[in-house]
Parts: sequence; C-alpha cells; structure tokens
Amino acid sequence: MTSIPWSIKRKRAATDPIDRVNQKSDKEFIKEHLRPSDPSWTSWTHPKTNDTYTLALISAGSLESADMVACYDLIEETSRADYEASTTGWKPEKKRAEMKSPELRYIVVKNSEGTVQGFTSLMPTYEEGTPVVYCYEIHLKPELQRTGMSRLLMSLLESVAAQTPPIGKVMLTCFLSNQNALAFYTSIGFTEDPISPMPKKLRYGRVYIPDYAIMSKVIKSKAEASSPPAS
Repeated sequence: MTSIPWSIKRKRAATDPIDRVNQKSDKEFIKEHLRPSDPSWTSWTHPKTNDTYTLALISAGSLESADMVACYDLIEETSRADYEASTTGWKPEKKRAEMKSPELRYIVVKNSEGTVQGFTSLMPTYEEGTPVVYCYEIHLKPELQRTGMSRLLMSLLESVAAQTPPIGKVMLTCFLSNQNALAFYTSIGFTEDPISPMPKKLRYGRVYIPDYAIMSKVIKSKAEASSPPAS
C-alpha cells in the first residue's frame, strides 16, 4: 500500500497558518493537532498474535538514521515494483531526499524489539491552493497487513486534519496498479479528487493515460463540529 507525492504546484498565502503548524515541535503538534482521543494511542496490540507494538510521531529531522533507513527499505519492499512499472520510475536518491523533507512527520510503528514494522508520513500543506493533510507514505510489513493498523494510521491523519483549521481534507496519491490500496482507501471514504489527472488527447493522435490517482476525504473540523447551531 502506498501514497506517492507528486510535484504539484502549491500556492501559499502571505500569512500562512499551515506554516505555523509545521514549525511546531513534535510535542506541540501531538498536543494541539493530533490530539488522540485515546491517551494510550502509543501502544497497540496485534489482534491475532497479541504482540505489543508502539507508535510514535516524529519529525523527519528527529527520526533516527537507522529508522529512516528502515522506512526507506519498507517502501522499496512494498512499492518498488509499482514505481518501476510507472512513468515516474524508481529513483532511490530522489526518494531518500524527499523522505527527509523538514516539514514531514512520521508515525512509526515498532515491535517489542524496537524494529520498524510500519509507518506513515504526513504533512499539512497546500494542493492547488487547498489546505490539506497530505499522506505521503503508508507502508506495513506483511505481519501488520489486514490487522486494522492501516485504518488506525489513517484515522490519526484524519484527526490531524480535524484539529488543524483551515484544513478540510486528507489527500494522497495512489498508483492505479495497486488495486488493493485503491480498494482500501475507497472503503474508508476516499474518492478521486477533482485535481486528479484525467486521460487527455495529445498531438498526432496520442493519448495520455495517467497511472496514478489523487484521492481525498473531506474531514469535518472539530471546531466546526462543536460550534452551537445558529439561532
């Protein structure tokens, strides 16, 4: 399962609330924007094996180098084939550089031995002028697939979106070749976003067929949900 960032033009306001969010420490970000409803969110029990895993939110600049390598290796393990089959191709150095973007934050899942078994990376940002929480990556080892971990990680991104006005969407990019991922995102309420590329005719009878889709899910703001109805 993967969500792939693409170079889409971003428009930023002169006074930017999203930039202010991205400048916060991890501790501040968790307290003010992740705001998990369950204080024990950092611990998770595997429903089949009863093994205990830990979750932690860490900015790219604070992620230990060994964990960054483990996250990269997990992307390569789960998604390299999709990249290689796409028009983008598999570009290791570009991917490594992208993963170190200072505004990225990781939610890392580790087993009892402290080994990375899964992660998602996210960033509050703008896509075509719209404030969103962008899911850059989500990858799990086979032992965590179909256990509810993917839903848990995505719910944490949705929580960030709900607690970070003016954000109203979680957005991601998915290869069309990854039918399992497309089915999963659809099952949790994601739909193709209006900015997702469409097939188009080119010169000399050629046709451009995109090999990825941009998907999004509208998230209701917690502030909006708690506001009293207008009289």
